[in-house]
Amino acid sequence: MPKSPRPSRATLSPAEDSNKMRRVIAEDPDWSLMLVPFLSTLCLESIARNMEKKPIFEELNPLQREFVQGKLSVSLPLHVTANLISDGVYWKRCCEERWEICDVAHYGNSWKRMFFERHLENMIELFIPDVTQPETILDMVPLCKNYVKRLDISQLLPPIKEPQKEEEEYSTELVNDNDYEGPSIDHFDFSILLDKLDNLEEFHLVYRVRQCGMNFEWEMFGMTDRDCESLAKALKSCKTLKRLRLHQSNIEDKQCRLLVKNLLDHPSLRELDFSHNLIGDRGARAIGKLLSRSKLQVLNMYDNNIRDPGARAIAHALSKNSTLLSLNLQLNRLRDEGGQSIGQALIKNNTLLHLHLGANEVTGPSAVAISKALLQNNTLKSINLSSNKLGVDGGKALQEAMSTNTTVTECDIRLTEVDESDVSLINQVVWSNQSVELQKQAQEKKTK
Repeated sequence: MPKSPRPSRATLSPAEDSNKMRRVIAEDPDWSLMLVPFLSTLCLESIARNMEKKPIFEELNPLQREFVQGKLSVSLPLHVTANLISDGVYWKRCCEERWEICDVAHYGNSWKRMFFERHLENMIELFIPDVTQPETILDMVPLCKNYVKRLDISQLLPPIKEPQKEEEEYSTELVNDNDYEGPSIDHFDFSILLDKLDNLEEFHLVYRVRQCGMNFEWEMFGMTDRDCESLAKALKSCKTLKRLRLHQSNIEDKQCRLLVKNLLDHPSLRELDFSHNLIGDRGARAIGKLLSRSKLQVLNMYDNNIRDPGARAIAHALSKNSTLLSLNLQLNRLRDEGGQSIGQALIKNNTLLHLHLGANEVTGPSAVAISKALLQNNTLKSINLSSNKLGVDGGKALQEAMSTNTTVTECDIRLTEVDESDVSLINQVVWSNQSVELQKQAQEKKTK
């Protein structure tokens, strides 16, 4: 039986033509048979979606872990991810989601370390005494203690003041001060935290409130005696601490002495920064004692109230010290008695590399004393005497001492009233020493 002829397209009815030309279109315009995921990929995506319910991560190989980290939700609870998800893409995503500026180089190129350090810093900076429960901080410790190496606390909030009740009209009753119960603490109590951070090496702290605006009160700035007691206890318990910076906190002699008392014989402290405070001679004497009973390498007392008695105490300790590499006493009030004491100490000291005595009201006699030290001291590399009235005689003494010096590569004598010819000669010696130092460094690199 002969086959019936196949109708041509021209003979098809409109309805038949529509059915013949119909196409199946996917809901996803990007879908294609070529993009069908592998089963292993679907499994990894499922693991990422269900990580909170069924945390499976250690069983994965490195490539699988990296893929899962890219798919995990950054809102997962920290108790799930902290000790499960290793450093990598996930913690990078968490950081970039939360903070606009993320310079991982400041955190040893570890995104996980950056996240936990900044997270803990934020919690402490927003802690309100007698309002925030300390447990909120302590519950975080088991999750972050292995990753926190540095804390930089830029503010500490004081307790909230209760609004004062207006006196009742026609009332003559007086309020007994003993009936008032103040806050239990003045700022966050670090004694409950620092001893639990096993890897903490750097601690930067300032007692102030940022951006207080029209709510400014002097009580927002400065450390109280209760703060000092709790912090001193905390510092003593933190045996891993290498660098301590406590600045702009209105620390006075009494508080400085208490802090230093708890830092004596500290096993690991190498750098101490008490700049921009109110430390005077009694505090400086405590610092001198610390130099004798520690392994400090860097001491920064910039912008305090240290005068010549305090300078003599520090100089006495410096003459016997064998670990200190850098001493900054800029912007104090050492005057010539203090400056001469430091100069005499340099004759006996053979380890100090950097000395800053700028803006200390020292004059010619101090310059002469330091010049005598430069004739015998072969270790000092940089000295700053700027913003002091050294005068022509002081400048002449420095120039004569520097003419035979071969180690000083930095000598700042700006704004010292030194004769221009002496400044020029001193700079020539400094440049020559710098050139020799660069050649030595180049040779050392070649030998390595």
